Amino acid sequence: MKKIYLVEDEKVLSQLLSAYLTDSGYNVVVFGDGLKAKSKINEAPDLWILDIMLPGMDGYALIKEIKKATPDIPVIFTSARNAELDRVIGLEMGSDDYLPKPFLPRELVIRVNHILSRSKQSSAKDGCYNLGPYVFDRSKRIISINDEILTLSVKEYDLLEFLIKHLNQAVSRNDMIDSVWGMDYFGSDRVVDDTLRRLRKKMPELSIEPVYGYGYILKGESL
Repeated sequence: MKKIYLVEDEKVLSQLLSAYLTDSGYNVVVFGDGLKAKSKINEAPDLWILDIMLPGMDGYALIKEIKKATPDIPVIFTSARNAELDRVIGLEMGSDDYLPKPFLPRELVIRVNHILSRSKQSSAKDGCYNLGPYVFDRSKRIISINDEILTLSVKEYDLLEFLIKHLNQAVSRNDMIDSVWGMDYFGSDRVVDDTLRRLRKKMPELSIEPVYGYGYILKGESL
C-alpha cells in the first residue's frame, strides 16, 4: 500500500482529504505542522502533500528539506494564498503539482493517482546513454554530468524523457501534458513552460527550443 504524508493544519480539511485518499487505497499519515513533518522526512513516503501556510515550518522550507534528503519523492503543493505566485514558486522548488484552494477532494485523488502511477514507471530501455554532456541512466532514472548527479523532480524527468523519445521532433504542449500530466489534467498549459524553464536552469547545455504557437523541440544527435 502506497504511503502518503499529508501536511495540513486545517483539521476539518485534513480529515476530509485523508478520508478520500484512504478510501482510494492509500495509507495516509497526517501532520498538523511543518516541524513534525520534517522529523519524518527520512521515512521516505511515496508522496507528500504540503500546504504552504503551516505553523512551525512553512511548505517552502519543508520542501527544501524533503528534496535535499529524498529528491525523487514527488510533492503536491496546496495553497489558499496567491495561487499564481505560489504555483510558480512551488514548481521552481521542485513540486510535481499544485492545487489552489478550494479544490474538490476527488481532484486531489486523481492527481495523486497519476503522479504515483508515473513515478513507478521506469523506461522500457535499460542502460546509459548520452545527450551532449549529460549521462542518462534509465534503469535508475538518474541524470548526471561530470559524475555529479542532478536533482530533478518526477515531472521534470518525465518531461525530458518524453522530449528525448521525440528527439529533433516538434511536439505540442497538449501532447506533453497528455503524456506527462495525464489527459485528466485540469490546469493551464503554462505548466509545460514552467517545467522546461526549470530544466533549462538545471541543464543549460540542453538545446530545447520553442516552436511558436505550438510547443517545443529538443535538438541533439540521435541516441
